[in-house]
Amino acid sequence: MTDRFSSRNATPTSPAYDGFQITPDDAVPLEEVTRAVYVGIGGNMTATLISGETVTFENLPSGFVLPVRISHVLVTGTTAGALVGLV
Repeated sequence: MTDRFSSRNATPTSPAYDGFQITPDDAVPLEEVTRAVYVGIGGNMTATLISGETVTFENLPSGFVLPVRISHVLVTGTTAGALVGLV
């Protein structure tokens, strides 16, 4: 299969090239800092940004892609589900 973009560098605004399931945890960081998070089941998501600030994103809809660079998704305050980290 041809990938004409394989030689280009990924930027925060370019499409995701990989992903992983997110299991919220109050102590354990994500396996990689995200460029975005896909929300499969709507709700709230409490996350730590790469700046170190912890915020709650309220009322995220199902099927939404949140363009945010985060290092943690906390179980405390998170009601959204089927979260996928996009990198």
